[in-house]
Amino acid sequence: MSLKATSEITPEEQDYPLSAVPMDQRKSVWSMGLVLLGFTFFTATMWAGGSVGVAFDFPTMLMVLIAGNLLLGTYAAILGYIAAKSGLNTALMSRFTFGELGSKLSDVILGFTQIGWYAWGTATMAILLVRLTGMPESLTIPLMVVFGFGFCVTAFIGYRGLEMLSRFAVPAMIILVAVSMTIATSDAGGLSGLLAISPTEDMTIAAAITLVFGTFVSGGTQATNWTRFARSGKAAVIATLLAFFLGNGLMTLIGAFGALVYQQADIVDIMVAQGLATLGILMLFLNLWTTQDNTVYNFAVAGCNLLRTRRRKMVTIGGAAIGTGLAVLGMYQWLIPFLVLLGTFIPPIGGVIMASYFIGYKRQYPALDEVTLPAFNVPGLAAYGIASAAAYTSPWIAPIVGVLVAAGSFGLLLLVSEAVREPRAWGRPEWHCGVLRYRSFPAWSPLSSGAGLRQPVIRCDGPM
Repeated sequence: MSLKATSEITPEEQDYPLSAVPMDQRKSVWSMGLVLLGFTFFTATMWAGGSVGVAFDFPTMLMVLIAGNLLLGTYAAILGYIAAKSGLNTALMSRFTFGELGSKLSDVILGFTQIGWYAWGTATMAILLVRLTGMPESLTIPLMVVFGFGFCVTAFIGYRGLEMLSRFAVPAMIILVAVSMTIATSDAGGLSGLLAISPTEDMTIAAAITLVFGTFVSGGTQATNWTRFARSGKAAVIATLLAFFLGNGLMTLIGAFGALVYQQADIVDIMVAQGLATLGILMLFLNLWTTQDNTVYNFAVAGCNLLRTRRRKMVTIGGAAIGTGLAVLGMYQWLIPFLVLLGTFIPPIGGVIMASYFIGYKRQYPALDEVTLPAFNVPGLAAYGIASAAAYTSPWIAPIVGVLVAAGSFGLLLLVSEAVREPRAWGRPEWHCGVLRYRSFPAWSPLSSGAGLRQPVIRCDGPM
């Protein structure tokens, strides 16, 4: 299927939702790093860290957080590398992996998870603001509507809007976190006090790593929406690791730290406990806005591929409306089941894409507007199904199982499909062509080569 424009709106205006980003539109590591850091600075990530913080002693907690975030960063960095090399986002990569129609499966899964996060963040902002300021509870739903559409403004603008917000919000949040953590360390009695704190909950190391990895794996899978703007594969890897290893790692550490010291995982609750309520509200607002605009942007990109439209701005508004509706209907209460869903069914998509790029296409996608893709790529879809089932039933680290099984099963299925096709080719008729002789023509003849007076006579024998 050709990727001709479905509207008069230029790709530049819509951030290339259905085409590769040209090299003259690529961004610096600094630009992408800021946008991705804003994306990973997320309240739910701190809650995941808080769950880990109360289950382990301080050294073990640090080991779990490093391992989980390193795995997440590596996963996102590999996808980021592919995005930078191809200029494509995850939705467009899925066309090569799952087929023209098969890719709609990943569009639905990725789009749904992102709009689920959007609904959760919108509800969280409204509910916590009412609680922290003492406003009447009757204002909760109106505030959800205000924030639901307000958070999408920068996403509506596009990459430029996300970057402008991050340039201000990311440094501000880092300063607020530094102040809060300094106070927390003092309240805990320094390093010796932290080491003396004993765990109060039980959790296996595998479950803890799964929680850290799985909480934001949907974001890692769709970070390609920004790393496709990288000027090189190296730049994409650096920016991704900066955000998903260091940035996401900082958020989980804050949650774990706060749970240890104050029995509170969320930075806002921590700052309220420290007497910094006003700064806590500011942190909450910046924290959620820099993630909300990214999630609805991700939804819009997936939606554009699903609907085959370049009208990203219209899809962005539609996503904000859906997310707001889900927030009003109580999405806030479904966080834990939602996280389980993310950790099970999202990572296999990334695993199949990796295997398809490195094994199937030998690190070089053909041009999307010049290639005809099958409606359904059976090896890719089958590998995804196998990996999702393995992740769902695995007693080990489900997201990692999903990625590894997806990549391995795709490679195996590709070998099998090639082995099946090859014997069939043996029975096909073949034509053997070669130069039989040369024929001379006058220089003025239209049959002359122009460079000489001899033209080859080609003879083909076949079918054999």
